[in-house]
Amino acid sequence: MPFYCFLLLLIIILMLLAFFRSGLAIWTFALAGFLLVSGFIGASTTLVSASWIIFALIFLPLNILPLRRTLISRHVFGIFKKMMPPISNTEKQALDAGSVWWDAELFSGKPDWHKLLDQPAPQLSSEEQAFIDGPVETLCGMLNDWEINHELHDLPPEVWQFIRENGFFGMIIPKAYGGLEFSAQMHSAVVMKIASRSITAAVTVMVPNSLGPGQLLMNYGTEEQKNHYLPRLSSAEDIPCFALTSPWAGSDAAAMRDTGIVCKGEFDGKEILGIRLNWEKRYITLAPVATLLGLAFKLYDPEHLIGDKEAHGITLALIPTDTAGIEIGRRHLPLDQAFQNGPVKGHDVFIPLDWMIGGVEYAGQGWRMLMECLADGRAISLPSLSAGAGKLCSRATGAYARIRTQFHTPIGRMEGVEEALARIVGNTYAIDATRQITVVSVDQGEKPSVMSAIAKYHCTERMRSVVNDAMDIFGGSAIIMGPLNLLARTYEAIPVSITVEGANILTRSLIIFGQGVIRCHPYLRREMDALAMDDKQAALKAFDAAFFAHIGFVGSNKVRSILLGLGGGYLSKPPFSGDSLRYARHIERLSANLAFVSDITLAVLGGGLKRHEKLSGRLGDILSQLYIASAAIKRFSTDGEPAEDTPLLQWVCEDALWRAQQALDGFLRNFPVPAIGILMRALVFPLGKPFKPPVDKLGHKVATIVLNENKARDRLSAGIYINTNPDDPLGRIEHAFATVLAARDSEKKLELARKSGQINALFDDETAFAELLEKGLIDETDVKMLRNAFATTWQATIVDAFDAADVNG
Repeated sequence: MPFYCFLLLLIIILMLLAFFRSGLAIWTFALAGFLLVSGFIGASTTLVSASWIIFALIFLPLNILPLRRTLISRHVFGIFKKMMPPISNTEKQALDAGSVWWDAELFSGKPDWHKLLDQPAPQLSSEEQAFIDGPVETLCGMLNDWEINHELHDLPPEVWQFIRENGFFGMIIPKAYGGLEFSAQMHSAVVMKIASRSITAAVTVMVPNSLGPGQLLMNYGTEEQKNHYLPRLSSAEDIPCFALTSPWAGSDAAAMRDTGIVCKGEFDGKEILGIRLNWEKRYITLAPVATLLGLAFKLYDPEHLIGDKEAHGITLALIPTDTAGIEIGRRHLPLDQAFQNGPVKGHDVFIPLDWMIGGVEYAGQGWRMLMECLADGRAISLPSLSAGAGKLCSRATGAYARIRTQFHTPIGRMEGVEEALARIVGNTYAIDATRQITVVSVDQGEKPSVMSAIAKYHCTERMRSVVNDAMDIFGGSAIIMGPLNLLARTYEAIPVSITVEGANILTRSLIIFGQGVIRCHPYLRREMDALAMDDKQAALKAFDAAFFAHIGFVGSNKVRSILLGLGGGYLSKPPFSGDSLRYARHIERLSANLAFVSDITLAVLGGGLKRHEKLSGRLGDILSQLYIASAAIKRFSTDGEPAEDTPLLQWVCEDALWRAQQALDGFLRNFPVPAIGILMRALVFPLGKPFKPPVDKLGHKVATIVLNENKARDRLSAGIYINTNPDDPLGRIEHAFATVLAARDSEKKLELARKSGQINALFDDETAFAELLEKGLIDETDVKMLRNAFATTWQATIVDAFDAADVNG
């Protein structure tokens, strides 16, 4: 056998073993078998002998574990021990909180699609659906956003009463404590529907069921705390708020200066062991009306009254707001939104020890508790609010673009408007698909810390794009404030969503990849845990197993990046067909790229990656876009792959894959070691950058969906509050849309007559109708249809105006 044949076959075998992630035993037997066969079929004796020597030098130490640990792992362990950057207590608690699921698969370089497909379809129980069709529908009908935000600066008293009486504040609390015990899907559905009507009402309902005392009590409270507070929260006898953010500590919770000192003091006329608290918090939703305050503070025990530690760390407590020393009731005005929000202060507030959530046992565990609860809340609340806004904008803007004409043409047919409309529709499908997959994971028992960060960041950012585009299309009618304005309050509230539950800038640059790479990587956390172990023998054994598996992981992803890049992804076999198969293959390719460049980056930059937030943000973007694209595939599959939804799947996947590619390209162009960046580029883009953004022809198909009545439009906007009341901001547009579509045949006759020069009237009015009737181009039925369409269109496009005295007053 010639040398080049021997070498070529060896390379092919090595690449196949790496591509399919073969274990060490298979590598050993496969290569040994190859060398044996090579000897039998006439390969050079010298070549085969030299190969056996190299094989023995490599594979004998690898397979004899004590020898491998002594010769290799012990030295690498010492080097890594010195290199590993310190991890703060808050960082460690954040990493320990929650779980990983599909995000880990996307980080693996070889995702197991069955883990995604095996998740159940989103579905409400009959009891939950009845609540949506009953109390939620009724509540939405009671809401008037102009009255709430402009006149009352609060929800009307009857709305507050309705929310209390119907258990909206206890949706997540078990029935045993008087709650409704709804699923995460139901929680999401309620928030989404209310958000399509009023952001203020949605936030008011959302917060007690998100990061609040209820969730914390259910997960960590003592039985006494649960039995006392959960029934009161379910019945809204207590209105809860949770105070975390302070003037000194926003995203950096470790910087908080709010303190609790364990000491003895007087309570209810008796001297007891308790905590003396001092704090200053701000931006606390529901604080001005709260009767029960959840508080995060740093606990200190200088006299060691509850243990050996002096500084316990972040701790949580529940405190009735009428406790002496609490200042509460003042309001912030978050961009003029009327939901209750304000500061909370406490000076020398003394509380019993058993007011700590979970009791003394949970002292210092507050950050982990918050991160686990935040994973649930962040996965549901803001993605659902974003979906409500997106669905509203898609439905209303499509209808408006159909009924509103300029130059005798519906503006939705103008390419400039169509381009923005396609973004609205495509982004809404992406938001809703992401919301669905994330919420289902919560119902399946996951605590999706990384996925919830992806969902929060990208749903709110895409919602920002959706609302901005909708404002552009509505034009003047969107900027004139008044009872008829449909979008302005949602537009005003965008920065609130961007800022709360983890500011988006820091979520992208620090959390998604910064935590994702450690939590989702199959071996990195195992290596870190081994390095932190006290038992040296056990530590070396654990590190050895993780480290060599990690080496194989890197090699496999390098090979998969090359082969999937050269083959356009065709070497992978996801369990799909049609467009879903094509996009899933591309996702697998980029998954391998992400895993490979991440490991190279960690090897080159190590702990210094913390300082390269732009690089971290771009790697997080890749992971996020793969999550969004796979969510769209799952959504399309769950819906039964309806043909009319195919343009939506195509737009979202092509957009997400292109964004992921751009993020990877930006990462490589800015890699701090240019030579390594160039080498990585050659491996991940062997034939150049393959992905392009959605083309105009596809955008046209997507935009057309919301310009007509069809099942795809109804699926896209399913779950929001819809009415046809001609006096309602949305109802008047829905009503006009129906009448305009009903008159489409008559409208075509009018358009044809105008284009052919058979009509002299300047405007589409009674003069034009009379002229057309006289010429026999339309009949009385046409006139009736056109009159109705024009009248309802006028009603749907008028804007508010006020007496000067009312405005000046």
